[in-house]
Amino acid sequence: MHKVFVFGTLKEGFPNFKTNKGIRYRGDFKTKDRYPLYLVGERFSPWLVLQSGEGHPVKGQVFEVSDNVLAEMDALERITAIDGYRKVSIPVICLESGDEINVLAYGKPPEMLQDVQVMQELAGDYCLEHAALYRSRNIK
Repeated sequence: MHKVFVFGTLKEGFPNFKTNKGIRYRGDFKTKDRYPLYLVGERFSPWLVLQSGEGHPVKGQVFEVSDNVLAEMDALERITAIDGYRKVSIPVICLESGDEINVLAYGKPPEMLQDVQVMQELAGDYCLEHAALYRSRNIK
């Protein structure tokens, strides 16, 4: 089993949650370090940019997932594509208990920002109002 931190469309109640068949940890979490969080491109995709120390702590949820579910998430996040997300291990902190755990998360290297249109910078929290702008890759 794997612990995965989700901050965007894979959160419970958000557009890609159907791919997330994990078991949610109690409580909400935030990244231990600060990261930039943007809505990017005409699809308004949420990007956590792997630039530790910039931006804000990013809020999200943690799920325990099987190998099969992790593979589905990897496919959704296109981790093998040149412009896909990168799967990294980062520490997060439970907002309720203060406990720190290491989790997997999907982020984009900072150099990927060079050729994209940043629509909005977020203050560490991807909300339903942002999800309403999101357009799935599968919908043309």
